[in-house]
Amino acid sequence: MAIHEDVKNGVIFPVGEKNEAFAQYFVGQSYLKSLVSDPNVNVGVGNVTFERGFRYNWHIHHNGFQILLVTGGEGWYQEEGKPAQFLKVGDVIVTHDGVKHWHGAAKDSWSEHIAITAGTPEWLEPVDDETYNELLKGFAFLK
Repeated sequence: MAIHEDVKNGVIFPVGEKNEAFAQYFVGQSYLKSLVSDPNVNVGVGNVTFERGFRYNWHIHHNGFQILLVTGGEGWYQEEGKPAQFLKVGDVIVTHDGVKHWHGAAKDSWSEHIAITAGTPEWLEPVDDETYNELLKGFAFLK
């Protein structure tokens, strides 16, 4: 099982290049390795790796969906109006069309997942430090 620092060594899939094309939509550093790049397939599949403390801005997938298959480390996922979910290896997240959400790594762990995504993302406001730092208070039993 790939946890913490093992993730950055590409245990299952290669880590990929720094994800600088989307840097305006997140806090921290992520890496992206495209796994499916067939123009006849209308779904993107990529290995996404987050450094500790990384988080995407809130966002919505329009006319599509996103499935996250957690393959390494620990992280967070939250839909608007719902409590955050702690993510660990083996967790599967399904985000339906039009659902506002964010996801990222835990403060003390790299995180990695396979993202299967269709549709067009709408990038929204960042997840502020206060919201992110409050996560651990409700999940003290995890550490």
